[in-house]
Amino acid sequence: MDVQWFDFELPEELIAQTPLPDRTGSRLLALDKRTGAITHTQFRQLGQFLRPGDALILNDTRVIPARLFGVKPDTGAQVELLLLKSLGDDRWQTLAKPAKRLKKGSAVHFVGEEESPGGPLLTAVVEEEGEMGERIVRFSYEGVFLELLDRLGQMPLPPYIRERLDERDRYQTVYAREAGSAAAPTAGLHFTESFLAELQEAGVSIGFVTLHVGLGTFRPVSADRVEDHKMHAEYYVLPQETADLINRTKAAGGRIVAVGTTSARTLESAALASESAGAPAGQMVSSSGWTDIFIYPGYTFRMVDALLTNFHLPKSTLVMLVSALAGRDAVMEAYRQAVERRYRFFSFGDAMFIY
Repeated sequence: MDVQWFDFELPEELIAQTPLPDRTGSRLLALDKRTGAITHTQFRQLGQFLRPGDALILNDTRVIPARLFGVKPDTGAQVELLLLKSLGDDRWQTLAKPAKRLKKGSAVHFVGEEESPGGPLLTAVVEEEGEMGERIVRFSYEGVFLELLDRLGQMPLPPYIRERLDERDRYQTVYAREAGSAAAPTAGLHFTESFLAELQEAGVSIGFVTLHVGLGTFRPVSADRVEDHKMHAEYYVLPQETADLINRTKAAGGRIVAVGTTSARTLESAALASESAGAPAGQMVSSSGWTDIFIYPGYTFRMVDALLTNFHLPKSTLVMLVSALAGRDAVMEAYRQAVERRYRFFSFGDAMFIY
């Protein structure tokens, strides 16, 4: 399958640079995956496309201030590390910039706005070199690591966002609680606590999964054929409480609505894990672990019935995922109309509901 099939023209001015004042103020494009019918409306009308008995599944990962700026003590050269995945024992998978300055054994000091009289607050030493700027580093410090990140780090906004984000919380969902992501599950940024409460009052259940977004978010598809692309593994958790909610919802004829592609990938990964664990067909059991699931046209969804998502990059794995759910031709037509009607794209942009 040719990657070019998932390309489209996107004017740069449609890339949303800042969040709207009201989280629920975005537009919504609704796509009926059975008929291809498209409806243009507002996000606050999402409830019109949901039914009593449906279950919204949200990714409760919390973005850490994972972008660190430091200096090499031997040369004074400035370097940047983006934390992608904790490997335990204070070791992290990172992206380094410029990577050529960070060879195995190199040290980086992070001191904050005012240098500590006792030396750097945080030190990283490169233990392994990988491809495309990847570095495995080990940190040394005194105190609590996440507290130091709050002091020293910046929010890891995607490279296509060039405007300064004055409020950190606008790159967090209102239900974020499990720290560990290098990027936000952006479909969830549209919700407020009050809007979620409205949906629950209308009979829609809410459940949570966790997937910590890592390296795959920052890697473009470099292969010519879709099948040759390799996804990087990310850590997920499906709690028993959510598995039970899903099983009740399915048994009662309700739909499982994934909020975001990260939730969708988590649900499908957990469904495969449930099958491997010997669960009855269509039943979910709690699971956790690393997933590198790659969903593209031809994939048969086991658990996800509907999907709320944002508008994604051309030729990205996320466009491929939504095309697997709704059909490539229908998705490309929806994107054509979104461009024509000047929807806002990417992390702070408008929403799309596939049902």
